[in-house]
Amino acid sequence: MIKYLELSKVTAMHADEINAAVRRVVDSGWYLQGEENRLFEEEYARYIGTKHCVGCGNGLDSLTLILRAYIEMGVMKPGDEVIVPANTYIASILAVSENGLRPVLVEPREDTLQIDDSLVERAVTPRTRAVMIVHLYGRCAYTDKIADVCRCHGLKLIEDNAQAHGCMFGAKRTGSLGDAAGHSFYPGKNLGALGDAGAVTTDDAELARTVRALGNYGSERKYVFGMRGRNSRLDELQAAVLRVKLRYLDADNAVRRAIAVRYTAEISNPLLRLPDAEFCRNSVFHIFPVLCERRDELQRYMADRGVQTMIHYPIPPHRQRCYAEWGGLSLPVTERIHREELSIPLNQTMSVADVDTVISVLNGFK
Repeated sequence: MIKYLELSKVTAMHADEINAAVRRVVDSGWYLQGEENRLFEEEYARYIGTKHCVGCGNGLDSLTLILRAYIEMGVMKPGDEVIVPANTYIASILAVSENGLRPVLVEPREDTLQIDDSLVERAVTPRTRAVMIVHLYGRCAYTDKIADVCRCHGLKLIEDNAQAHGCMFGAKRTGSLGDAAGHSFYPGKNLGALGDAGAVTTDDAELARTVRALGNYGSERKYVFGMRGRNSRLDELQAAVLRVKLRYLDADNAVRRAIAVRYTAEISNPLLRLPDAEFCRNSVFHIFPVLCERRDELQRYMADRGVQTMIHYPIPPHRQRCYAEWGGLSLPVTERIHREELSIPLNQTMSVADVDTVISVLNGFK
């Protein structure tokens, strides 16, 4: 069986360094808010290209803390609106509604599967305070048009960079393109920890300071609480592991890109719609999405032939029970993507034979 992703193989690639990093933390006796955190924040900020990085508990917290910080800073208030892509993972939207803000869903483009920049401005109202772009599947969602809309209307541009570590837009990395960015280091990400972990990157010193305090119970000084915060901190073990894996991120992404090149060149089944050149231009291929009208049948076909696949994601946010108030929305592009998307194996541990098999099985589907 070719598994969609074997995390044990990913870890094994750098096992000696990871084990040494974990042992270093265990032996230090310091497990929170220590030297590993400080060094990872410095190294990741330098890698992304921002002045500040603040570690936190997970990717959802990173987005939630950004929005909460803007509320504490007086930039937003409950009831304000945040534009988000309709086809995102639900965490992007949960971060908005958790802060008492209103998510406004915008359809994606069919060629890039990212938020449609031609629809963003028409979604702006007097209550809009931010646009959250999501670099879904590892593909850059930023466009100059979106940035222009934000500048014209005085909106914050927030990046959900959970799936796009190392992705480029010109000479800059995603995570440095807007006012602030949230990052997830969930184990399956291109830069994955050995558990939950996240971070916020920004050039805004006040935002970074506020996010750090909010993630530490609202405290900047021990036992003094200026805000009603939460506990969301990156632990030393995860920071140490991430420091090791960060050194190999670009090389790992290059392997992903090489596999994606093979997929786009060699998968020729007319029943499948593959990422096109526009999609592939700015991507680190966290996910390689294939669209097929007979998606569920294709998934069973591949499983029967020893290839595991995933669906990202089977139910769009506006059809989830937790957002039942959106049940009447018609978002045909989003609904089609969620109905047809199938993610095929693509990661840095795959062998040439594995890639050959995936291509052969897909081309054999009738």
